[in-house]
Parts: sequence; C-alpha cells; structure tokens
Amino acid sequence: MTMPWVADNGDGTYRNPVLHADWSDPDVIRVGEDFYLVASSFHRVPGLPILHSRDLVNWSIIGHGLPSLGPEFDTPQHGCGVWAPAIRHHDGRFWIVYPDPDRGIFVITATDPAGPWSRPHLLKGGRGLIDPCPLWDDDGSAYLVHAWAKSRAGFNNKLTCHRMSPDATVLLDAGRHIVDGDALPGYRTLEGPKVYRRDGWYWVFAPAGGVPEGWQSAFRSRHVFGPYEDRIVLAQGDTQVNGPHQGAWVTTVDGADWFLHFQDKGAFGRVVHLQPMRWVDGWPSIGAPPGQPVPSFAKPAGAGVPTAPAAGDDFAGPDLGAQWSWAGNPRDGWASFPPGGGLRLACVPGEGDLRQLPNVLGQRLPADRFRATAALRLTGTAPGARAGLAIVGRGYAWIGIEHTRDGPVLVQRAAAPGEPERDAAPPAALGGSPVAVGVEVAPDARCQFLAGDRPIGPPFVATAGQWVGATLGLFATGEDGAAEFAALGVTAC
Repeated sequence: MTMPWVADNGDGTYRNPVLHADWSDPDVIRVGEDFYLVASSFHRVPGLPILHSRDLVNWSIIGHGLPSLGPEFDTPQHGCGVWAPAIRHHDGRFWIVYPDPDRGIFVITATDPAGPWSRPHLLKGGRGLIDPCPLWDDDGSAYLVHAWAKSRAGFNNKLTCHRMSPDATVLLDAGRHIVDGDALPGYRTLEGPKVYRRDGWYWVFAPAGGVPEGWQSAFRSRHVFGPYEDRIVLAQGDTQVNGPHQGAWVTTVDGADWFLHFQDKGAFGRVVHLQPMRWVDGWPSIGAPPGQPVPSFAKPAGAGVPTAPAAGDDFAGPDLGAQWSWAGNPRDGWASFPPGGGLRLACVPGEGDLRQLPNVLGQRLPADRFRATAALRLTGTAPGARAGLAIVGRGYAWIGIEHTRDGPVLVQRAAAPGEPERDAAPPAALGGSPVAVGVEVAPDARCQFLAGDRPIGPPFVATAGQWVGATLGLFATGEDGAAEFAALGVTAC
C-alpha cells in the first residue's frame, strides 16, 4: 500500500510539510535520542495526540493524553476543548500543560509519553486562558507563560507570565504581562508562546498577525519578566507557505537547532513544517535567508525510517488504531471487532446532520491527494438506518447505504456550510452487499465520491471545521442494526 504522503525523500533529504495532516499547534521536545510531539485536538476524543520520531521527519502516533473529555463533550462542541498544548520533560516525568479556553489551564503527567497519563489538574481557572507553556529554571524556580483569547477574555495580543510551584500544582502570583503586542508597531493577535532558557537568555517564541497570514517572532530578555526585545524570525516571504505559525525550537543530539511550525491549509488543516535554524548576531534565523520556509532540506541526524502516521486501517483489533478519534465522548458498544474481522459500528439513534453526531469516527486527512476506500455492509431493517464514508467540515458529504421501506439504496449526499443535507446523486437500489465505497481527494480539496471505481455525484469541495481541518469519517445511525467495514484503504492517487 502506497502511503499518501511521506516527507523523507530516502536520499538524506526531506520535503515539507513533514506532517501533511492536521497536527495543529505542535510542540516538540527531545529526550535522549527521541523526539515527542503533542498537538491540539479541540473537541475530538481521545484528546492530546502524542507522536514520536527519531529524526524530526518520520513520525508515528504513540498515544493520547486524554482518553475522554468532560460530559459537555458527549455531543460535539466544535471549536472548544483542547487548544494549543506544551510538552516538557522535567524531574524524570513528562508534563503536558494545555488550555480549555472556557475552563482554564490544566496539567497532566506521565513517566512514559505513550501513557498512562494522570488525571487533569486545574492549574489556573478562567475563560480566555490559552497557549500555556511552563519553564523550569536553572535555580529550581518555575514559571508559566500563556496568551489570551479575545473571544472569551475580551482582549488578546498580550503574553502573561506567572511564578509557578515546581510541581506545577499552583501559581504563586497574579501574573504580569511580559510582552504587550499593542505596544509593538504592526503586532496583532500575539499568541502561542513557547518559553526557553539558553545561555543566560530567556527566549519566548510566539507568532503574531493571525493564523492564515501571520509570522513568527522571537523575544529575548536577561530576566524572565522582561523587558523583552523582539525580532521577526520567520515569515512567508516569496514562498507559498502562508502563516508560518506557532511551533517549537528543538536541538538534536549533535547540537543542531531546528524549528517546527504549522501552516494553515484550509480543509487539510494545520500541517507541520520543519525548518533549519541558525544564529546570526545573537538571534535565530529560521529557514532560508532572510527567514522564510524551505521546501526541502538535508535531514537532521537520526535513525528515522521513511514513514508517516497511520491512515488506513485493516481493523485487526482489539482496539481502534491511534489515528482514530470520535466527534464526542464515545459510549461502550459503538465500535467492536467481530470474530470474522473488520470493524462493526453500531447504528446509533441521532439526527441526520453528521456535524452534530458524536458517533462519527474520524481521522485527519492524511495528504492533499489521496484515495480512501472501504467495503461496507449494513445490517438491520428499520427504515432510516444508514452508514457510510464521509468528509466532514463546516460542510460535509458522504456515500453509503440507507435502508428504506423498499430495501437498501446507495446514496450520495452533501450539505453546504449552514445548510441541511440533500441528495447529490439519485439513490440507486442495491441488490446485495457489501458495497465498495470511496472518495478521491485532490489538492484543491475537491472530493469525488466513488462506488467501486465509478464516480457518484458531482465533486464536493471539502471545508475546514472550527479550528480544525476536514475529517475523513465512518458512521452508522439508526434505530437498529450495524455497519460492518472490512477495512479502510488509504493510498496515494
């Protein structure tokens, strides 16, 4: 099976993005010879995906920090949940500090990054607290830096620093703004800080200017509370990489510095780029001079083998692959692995709009060009039972089977953003099952649904969700029955 995107060129170089999928707001650390990446997950369950690499180019998913979210996430809460996290290794443990913009800043810990992780501890409660990052200083003191969401707090464009207990259980002061973007010419939406201590300097890396069209700045000071001086260290320049936004500075075993950041690609989500980083006059210079993203580069030293996070699934069980997440907290019995193989999704009662269903099992679009196929069988006889393969964002489309009073039919339906679902192609009677369904996705986000190799319906243009890319999903709804998927194949096309 040909993977739809592999960044490793196999000749000692790599191409960007190194992760061509919605691994939004990445933060990365190195522990020994291993790198660990954590990303925001918003309303998806499980939350806080954790990836592993040996060379910053080839990544695999090793687990999640949050097996479930609060009860309010029993139904999809688009745009809410887990925003940009930070991961650190300190005192023999891994720490993830993450925000829920409606509740506050939380901390979880683990001795193994693959888990299990501790239950979330509320470090700072409140609305609008986002993008936290801890720092354990050389003298044993600890700090927390975070940003603000205007949608909840009423203001933004400021970075705030607190003294923190070394065990990250309590903040020791009311905090103070250490960088005020309103006082810097041209700055707007300053956010996403990552704080470091290196060679006597405190460094805060933070993007500004907005996700689709902003830039990356670095701030430095001899004192953690400032004053800080700033410099733009990465911008789009004359490249096609809009944004370049929010990421992590990491140093390899051989002492080379690198920077990972994301680019907002609409329906394909916030994809991750890797940039070389060097030092010029005491400041980082990221990417190619004068500080713009590189399309490819020599790989960092490391033992990585060309690969990418899992996408397709043969559903061998006994658990779902780590690439999968639900649109809300799952319930027992939604997914199972029957003795004959494959995945069985129970038909769950619910309204027809896929955007409102927690039982859509989804994964990130794995590239900007791919083909996904599955063999589907729908059991049960109650009219209205349906199941299929979908692309879901603010708008959605799907292909699959629906039971009617006259028997099962093949359907292909679509819903524009804010609009109800409608037939995109006339329903067609089915003589039996399973039915091979699929979708081909092109770089302009056009999705052509398929029955076998036959196009069904007009192309559908995928759209992003709220702060996330579109989802490649499987679902089953109805009063009885179940959908059985033999496998999901995801390949280059």
